[in-house]
Amino acid sequence: MFTIFKKTRELEAEINRFLDTIIEASVHFQEGIKYFLQGDLETFEEKVRIIDRLESNADQLRRSVEENLYLNMLLPEARGDVLALLENSDDVLNAIEETIIECSVEKPACTDELKSDFLNLVDAVTSAVEEMVATVRDYFTNLSDVPNHITKIKVHEHESDEIGEKLRRKVFSKDIELCEKLQLRDFILRLEKIADLAEDVGDRVDIYRIKRMV
Repeated sequence: MFTIFKKTRELEAEINRFLDTIIEASVHFQEGIKYFLQGDLETFEEKVRIIDRLESNADQLRRSVEENLYLNMLLPEARGDVLALLENSDDVLNAIEETIIECSVEKPACTDELKSDFLNLVDAVTSAVEEMVATVRDYFTNLSDVPNHITKIKVHEHESDEIGEKLRRKVFSKDIELCEKLQLRDFILRLEKIADLAEDVGDRVDIYRIKRMV
């Protein structure tokens, strides 16, 4: 991170911990949805609690980083870009938390026929988040690797869109109550939205990368 920050291990460590927290939450999210689909609600609810705690930790880290940025930016003109990246990355974590909480509250009924597609959708979404975090890290450390990670985000986001559409078509072709169809549709769209937000962060990183190279 020496390219835009003054020499400060504390600030670098805080940003890395913030990004690590997003990764950790995405892993627990992926595992939590799998436990939900398997019917292991006790373990699922434990994952919900873990993600809630991680989201609170990330908020504290983000606020601390934001305060330190004003003292430790080597390139003050990049401060707004860094702040935006942190806030938009936090939006992804918020979406993860909101989605798993809504799953906990509503407990959408998912038939065995749909579970495989749901698992594939969750895998695509979490992969997009992982590549988003890698993209943000490279913005600070290795600009040349940013385009590669952005490409991977877009691949996973496109995959999530395709799986989501396939799932919605399956849901609305099933002989179940309309309210159940709408509930499942909303859950699918929430999952897709996480990947959309990850892609938005990647797009921002690409713009900021170009600005730093000019």
